[in-house]
Amino acid sequence: MNRKSMENNGESHSRSGSFRMAKVHTVLELGTVHTHTSLLLDGDGDGDVGEEREKHPKPLTNSLSPRQMKSLVALCDTIIPSIDDNLVRSSDESVANFYNTSASMAGTPHHLEKVISEKLKHSSTWLLLVTLWLLSTWFGTFILCGMASVSSKFPFFHSYPEMSLLKRQRAMQSWSLSYLPPLKMFFRTIKLLTLLVFFTQVDEAEENPSWKAIGYCGPDPELKAQLKNHFLRRTLKEEEHEKKDKDDDDDDEEEEFRGPLHKGLVHLNYPIDIIKNSLRRFGFSVSTTSKRNKASNMSSPSLVVQCDAVVVGSGSGGGVVAGVLANAGYKVLVLEKGSYCARNNLSLLEGPSMDKMYLSNGLVATKDMSVLILAGSTVGGGSAVNWSASIRTPEHVCKEWCDRHELELFESKLYKEAMDAVCDKMGVQSEIQEEGFNNEVLRRGCLEMGYQVCNIPRNASSDHYCGWCCMGCKNGKKKSTSETWLVDLVKSGNGAIIPSCEAIQVLQKRKKGSERKTARGVAFAIEYKGKKEICVVESKVTIVACGALSTPALLKKSGLKNENIGKNLHLHPVAMAWGHFPDSSSPNVWPEKHKKSYEGGIMTAMSTVVAQFDKTGYGAVIQTPALHPGMFSILMPWTSGKDMKDRMLKFSRTAHVFALARDQASGTVSSPSLINYQLKDVDKENLATGIEKVLRILAAAGAEEIGTHNNKGRSINVKQHIRWEVVRWALIQVTQ
Repeated sequence: MNRKSMENNGESHSRSGSFRMAKVHTVLELGTVHTHTSLLLDGDGDGDVGEEREKHPKPLTNSLSPRQMKSLVALCDTIIPSIDDNLVRSSDESVANFYNTSASMAGTPHHLEKVISEKLKHSSTWLLLVTLWLLSTWFGTFILCGMASVSSKFPFFHSYPEMSLLKRQRAMQSWSLSYLPPLKMFFRTIKLLTLLVFFTQVDEAEENPSWKAIGYCGPDPELKAQLKNHFLRRTLKEEEHEKKDKDDDDDDEEEEFRGPLHKGLVHLNYPIDIIKNSLRRFGFSVSTTSKRNKASNMSSPSLVVQCDAVVVGSGSGGGVVAGVLANAGYKVLVLEKGSYCARNNLSLLEGPSMDKMYLSNGLVATKDMSVLILAGSTVGGGSAVNWSASIRTPEHVCKEWCDRHELELFESKLYKEAMDAVCDKMGVQSEIQEEGFNNEVLRRGCLEMGYQVCNIPRNASSDHYCGWCCMGCKNGKKKSTSETWLVDLVKSGNGAIIPSCEAIQVLQKRKKGSERKTARGVAFAIEYKGKKEICVVESKVTIVACGALSTPALLKKSGLKNENIGKNLHLHPVAMAWGHFPDSSSPNVWPEKHKKSYEGGIMTAMSTVVAQFDKTGYGAVIQTPALHPGMFSILMPWTSGKDMKDRMLKFSRTAHVFALARDQASGTVSSPSLINYQLKDVDKENLATGIEKVLRILAAAGAEEIGTHNNKGRSINVKQHIRWEVVRWALIQVTQ
C-alpha cells in the first residue's frame, strides 16, 4: 500500500437483511436529525454537483453474464462464508451473527457486480472477467483449480460454484501462493474487492452487519453531534423568527455548515446559460460561440471563458498557486475533477468517502496489483484526505537534488523562506495533547527498544484527535488547501472553483516567429440531461497540477510528445506489520480500554532508526496508518473464511505500524488505470529491515500477538515465547 499522495511530505442488523452500498450523501440523515436539501440549496444554487445526478441515476451497465455472476457469488462466499455454529461459541449475538453471515447473505456479490461494472478502471479488468467465465465451466475450473475440481462421482468434473466450500478455499489458498502472476493477481483482486465491499457496505440506517462485532462505531460520533447542534440552532432561529439582517454570526454558521468555499463555487449540473451567468457574476468574461442545436467542439465551443490563469487541480500544487495568484489580483479559474465536500456534508463512511473523495473510487493499483495507491480527487486534492503529516523536505534530499541534478533552488535561502511561509499558512506544529492507539504503541515500543522517536509536524492543532481525517476533516482543524489558499482565492473576489470538472485537453498555439507552441488554455466538457457540450477557458497562464497519476494522461492527450512525460514515478511504498493488544477488565490494560485502533491523530509519532539520513539517504521511516474496516480487511492475510473473521474480531485492538521507503526504483504512468512499477532489490531490503524493526517495536510495546501481511498468515504469540525466540521469528519473516 502506498500513501505518497496522501501526505504533505517534502518529497513530492439481521442475518438475512438486505444491504446496499451507501450512496454518496448530499443530504445526511442521522438519527432524529434531518437536514433537507433546502439547507444546501438556499437561494444561491450552491448544491452539490451530484444532487441532480442522484435524482436521475444512470442505469447500471451490467458487464457480468449470469455465468460470471454465479462464479462471483461462489468466490465471495469462499472468502466470507457462513461459519457453522458448532465452530463458533459466543454468547454475544452480534459476534454470532457476524460468523453466520456470508457475503451473499449480506448482498455483497450484487454490490460487487456494480463496482466491477461501473467503477473498476484497472487495465487488467479483462483478466477478472475472463477468469469469472472460466470458473463457471468445468474445463476452466480444472485448469485453474486442478484435481480439487474432480470427484469420483458423475459428472466427475465440476465448475467452481459446484465445488464444496473446503475445496474452494483450498483452491483460493493455492492462488494466493502461486508462482503464476495471473493467478496471484486474480486472488489479490477478488480478495480486495470482496472484503472492501463487505466491510464498507451499509443499510438504510448507515450500519453494517459486522461493525458491532468487530468494535467499530461507523462514522465519527462527533460529526453526528455537530450536525444535530447545527440543525437545532437553525430550527430555533426559524421558530423565533430571528431571520433579520444577516450578521457575522450568520455568516460564520453558514460557513461552518456549507464550508468556507461555498460562495466561490460554480456547479456544472445546470443549463449552460445558468453556468454562463454564474461565471459572469464572478467577474469572468464569458462568450458563446456555438449555434443553437449544433454540437459544440474545440473550435466552436459552447462557452469561452477568459481569465488570467486557469489551474487544473486544487491540491497541494494547484490550490496554492491559485490562492497566491488570486491574492495578487489576477483572475483565476480552478478546474477540479472531484466534488466539493463541505465539513458538515461529509459522510465519514469509508465506502462513500472513497467513492467521492479518491481517484477512481479508491481503486487504484499498479498493473500487477502489487501496490495499492490512495490519491485524493476532491476539492483540496490529497491535502483534503491526507493523514496530516507535514514534513519539510529533509536536508539530505535538498542536497542530493542540488548536487546530483543541479537544482540549486533547493539549497537556496528562497526555498527555505518559501517552506517557512507554507508551514506558517498551514499552521504546522508538532505538539500533541493526547496520542491515539497506534501512535502510543509506536512510541512506547521505540522507547523500550531504545530507538529514536520524534513527534511528526502536522497541519493540525495539538488537540486534533481525529481518526477520520482520511475521509475529510469535519471541523477544518486540518489545514488543507480547501481551508487555506483556496479560501484566499474565494475571499479575494478574483477567482472561482468549478468542481466535478474534468479537463480534457490543454489548448496550444504557436508563438510568433517560432515553431514552438505555448499553452493558451484548457478545454472541458459538461453534460446536462444527456447533452454534452465543450467549453474552453482561454488564459494567459495555464497550470496543470492534477497529480502525478493524472497529469501525464492529460498532457499526452493534449499532444505533448516529451519522452519524460509519465516517467520517474516514485511511490514511497510501505510494508506493514500488526500487533494485537487484547482488551480486558483489568484497570492496567494498555493501551487504555477506551482507545480504539481507528481513533486519534493518524500520524503523531515517527522513528528514523533505519532511515539512513546520514548515509545513503535511501532507507525507511517508521510511522502509523489510518485503517478503517475496509482497508484493514484487505491488508490482513486471508487463509480461510474463519481465520479472516477471527482476525477481524481483533480489529479495534490491533495496531498497525509501517515502514515507508524512499524508493530508488521508479515507474511509469500512462493513466491512473495503467501504472507500471517494480521495486528494486535495495528497496525490498530497506522495507524488510524496516519491518524487522516494526515487529520488535510491536513486541516491546506489549502486543500479545504480532504478525505481517504475508499470504501464509504467519504470526507469533509473544506472551508464549521468550524474547530471543520472538526476535528470531521476526528475522525469519523478513528473509523469506
